Amino acid sequence: NCSVLKMLSAGYNNLCGTLPGELFNITSLEHLSLPNNWLDGAVNGIGKLTNLVTLDLGENGFTGNIPESIGDLKRLEELQLEHNNMSGELPTALSNCTNLVTIDLNTNRFSGELNKVKFASLSNLRKLDLLFNDFTGTIPESIYSCTNLTALRLSYNRFHGQLSEKISNLKYLSFLSLSNNSLTNITRTLQILSSSKSLTTLYIGCNFLDETMPQDDSIDGFENLQVLSMSECSLSGTIPDWLSKLKNLGMLFLQSNQLTGRVPDWISSLNLLFYLDISNNSFTGEIPPALMEMPMLRSDKTPPKVFFELLVWNENTFMQYLMLSAFPKVLNLAINNFTGVIPEEIGQLKGLISLNLSSNRLSGEMPEQICNLTNLQVLDLSGNQLTGTIPAALKNLHFLSRFNVSNNDLEGPIPNVGQFSTFPDSSFGGNPKLCSPMITNHCGSAEAGPVSTKHIGNEVIFAIAFGIFFGVGVLYDQIVLARYFG
Repeated sequence: NCSVLKMLSAGYNNLCGTLPGELFNITSLEHLSLPNNWLDGAVNGIGKLTNLVTLDLGENGFTGNIPESIGDLKRLEELQLEHNNMSGELPTALSNCTNLVTIDLNTNRFSGELNKVKFASLSNLRKLDLLFNDFTGTIPESIYSCTNLTALRLSYNRFHGQLSEKISNLKYLSFLSLSNNSLTNITRTLQILSSSKSLTTLYIGCNFLDETMPQDDSIDGFENLQVLSMSECSLSGTIPDWLSKLKNLGMLFLQSNQLTGRVPDWISSLNLLFYLDISNNSFTGEIPPALMEMPMLRSDKTPPKVFFELLVWNENTFMQYLMLSAFPKVLNLAINNFTGVIPEEIGQLKGLISLNLSSNRLSGEMPEQICNLTNLQVLDLSGNQLTGTIPAALKNLHFLSRFNVSNNDLEGPIPNVGQFSTFPDSSFGGNPKLCSPMITNHCGSAEAGPVSTKHIGNEVIFAIAFGIFFGVGVLYDQIVLARYFG
């Protein structure tokens, strides 16, 4: 009987069941917002609400498809159906919603090609998020007619082919995520995108399989790029010099490729770089001194407080991030062929939250200077050839919550104070000369029992943690080789 109701907002409750049929008779409704409930069923009656400006039914359990009657919602500006169980192809009638500013359909089961939707008619569209669906075919060129787009996310679908040059029409595009599809020709892709002056965030990982990392000098631009992910592409080659021109770069993901050679010295010239992941490649040589000179890792200075156009989601921690500065300072060199000792200069990186040097061929002792990293929450040195003792001063790293030195040749007592008493046996396994009351081999025992071999191994290692709660800085660990997608 609420015949003149204009707004109904009941999100973040425990409402369940289907939408009552009477709801669709309130034709005066302009804003219907019911996110984060337990609602289910279809949304077939939604076309009756012809005055709707906002429709937010995200994070429920709705099923079925988007009805063709959606095209009757001529005033609709916000369409948010993310995190449901909806399926089917997008209706052609969606093209009739010419006032749309935001379309968020991420994490559903929508399928088919996008060509049925005439995106050219959606001239006001600023954000299009189709993450985690099952769309196929090529990316329709009509999307590039939406010249007001600031954020486009098509990751985790089944798009194929090459990126069109027409994406250059999107002059305001700041956030682009195309990762985990089947795109080809990374060289041409980067050449096209490098002219996008507004681009700050670019995720193109898990595409371009077995291609070569472009070294082309024609890749010249990206002057405002802050986040770049080219991970999990099995790219061969070396770290290209054109990356040295990206002076605003804060986060660089190159993990899970087939890159070789050495880390270039210019890496320390990227004054804003605070997150570097080059794990699971084939880099060689000693850990380069340039990594010990990275300005952001040497200071407590926080990264720029820049907001993403879309929430950046991580599938392993189930966390979302809206700000660049929410990410921790990370150096991940795991699963490579680095040799030599851990440089004493590692102690200069006082801003580090996570340090992962696991699964290399590092030798020598753990430097005492590593105890200077008082902000460290994750330290993984497992799977190397380290000798000597575990520095007792590590007990002063009060924020350390993940520690792993398994599968080395360490000896002597394990510190048994502070947080060290909470670390599992697997953190120390594969070091038969270590001893502690916490493990089988007790210090001073005539019996030389082996340290528990319940070790983590090379397959699973502590790695990046995407996030710091509030100002406390609680770091989440996750599986290395985790996929980063915007």
